[in-house]
Amino acid sequence: MHDGERVSAPAGTVFRLRDLGVDYHPPTGTVTALDAITLDVPDRGITVLAGPSGSGKSTLLRVLGLFERPARGTVTFGGTDTGRLGHAARRALRRDRLSQVFQNPLDNLVDYLTVAENLRAAADSVRTRCEPAELLEQLGLDGTGGWRISALSGGQQQRLAFGCALARGSSVILADEPTSQLDDGSAELVLETLRVLAERDHAVVVAAHDDRLIRLGDRIARLRGGTLQEVEDRA
Repeated sequence: MHDGERVSAPAGTVFRLRDLGVDYHPPTGTVTALDAITLDVPDRGITVLAGPSGSGKSTLLRVLGLFERPARGTVTFGGTDTGRLGHAARRALRRDRLSQVFQNPLDNLVDYLTVAENLRAAADSVRTRCEPAELLEQLGLDGTGGWRISALSGGQQQRLAFGCALARGSSVILADEPTSQLDDGSAELVLETLRVLAERDHAVVVAAHDDRLIRLGDRIARLRGGTLQEVEDRA
């Protein structure tokens, strides 16, 4: 068990944010990136953080990924108050429960390993095992296990990145604009992968301004200027 105070969380909630604020301190003065964010994130399905560039989506995703500590408010993850965790405990919680998929497909993978080796390395990172052939079939990438990463299209690379999250057994998957650098055909591969993940009872949180991703969400949290404007439930 990770250290940190356990708090009551509503059933079916993985993240509970209360009055969250994040400030940055450049030489020109304090900049508030997020202010007074109160939000519950369900423990399954797709939650989309929607809004224009500069609205605070990526900052909020970094907070959820335990990479950024808020200046104000509380963040509980699975009932644990993450503000009370030390660096090592946050890193362990991130390793054991979270996976992150970045915008650039190649940032998510080890380019000198084969497709199957990337999946095995992901599983090894949390001291578990996976069956690459089985995962690749589920992802529509069967037959590519021996391929180098460079042989995959951008959409296939992003699919594999989500596959690495499955190989790690992560209960929560965070994705920052995962279709932003893809053409329409490749983006559709990613959308289909997200549908599969949601059906497997993972909690997927996606930062997006892509309308196709927004339409896919079960819960849409709309941000503007660092504040939460509305939350729409579609489930």
